[in-house]
Amino acid sequence: MNSEENPQGEEHPKGDEPESVTPSAANTGSGNAEPEQTQPEQPEPEQPRPEQPEAQKPEAQKSEAEKPEPAQQTGRQRLVAVLWPPRVSRAQLIVALLLFVLGLGLAIQVRSNSDNSALRGARQEDLVRILDELDNRTQRLEDEKQRLEDQRTELENSSDQAEEARKQTLQKEQQLGILAGTVAAQGPGITLTVEDPSGTVESDMLLDAIQELRAAGAEAIQVNGVRVVADTYFTGTGADIEVDGKPVKAPYRFKVIGKPQDLEPALNIPGGVVQTLEKEQATATVARSQKIVVDALRPAKRPDYARSSAQ
Repeated sequence: MNSEENPQGEEHPKGDEPESVTPSAANTGSGNAEPEQTQPEQPEPEQPRPEQPEAQKPEAQKSEAEKPEPAQQTGRQRLVAVLWPPRVSRAQLIVALLLFVLGLGLAIQVRSNSDNSALRGARQEDLVRILDELDNRTQRLEDEKQRLEDQRTELENSSDQAEEARKQTLQKEQQLGILAGTVAAQGPGITLTVEDPSGTVESDMLLDAIQELRAAGAEAIQVNGVRVVADTYFTGTGADIEVDGKPVKAPYRFKVIGKPQDLEPALNIPGGVVQTLEKEQATATVARSQKIVVDALRPAKRPDYARSSAQ
């Protein structure tokens, strides 16, 4: 009497609970009703990938190991690969040409400056001596300016201007006579003697010595008995040198009147007359003296066309 009877006719003992059965939908008379799914959907398990047979793995690794590695190129090879074959455009060729011309011009300019700069390798003592020479030339010009100003002042302030003018005219005539070579002169100066045993001294070297002496303040110059004036010229080479058309032979002796303290350093500057002559295997000797006599004279030339404009 304590047992219950299920629809299938099975009996369950008392105290045992029947297994839970999902209630089915009410039968509406159709007879076939699908049961309602209430459990959550679970993801499908991943299918395991088929593993490569162990027997094939070593062979694959072996084949990969047997592949030859690419040879590494050196820096020089990479540079050659980049530069050759050359890939140059027209614009690059024009730029390269312009740079080449610019570099050539700079090189010529630098070389020209190096060749023309005789003082580049000079010692400090030589540079100081050159500066002193420039100062002396400046001082001589200042003295000449002051002298001319004094003469003008004397003419303006003199009570007898005619007599003062005559006196200054005579002084000026003597000065011009010395410069023109028509009047003998004496005074302190130097004697430059050039020995040329091998005959390598050229006429332009002697002319350079004259120009250097004039720039140093020489007032009267005589070379082997020939008076040197403003229009003096040197010609010939070797042992056939002429001064104003008159032949002169070695040794060449220059008698120069001027301030010895200015004349001698001017000849001994670096790259000057003495060094140039010594490079030609010649010997140049400079001697100071308080009395140098320049007695070689030149005839006074009367101009053919020029006349004085003074009335």
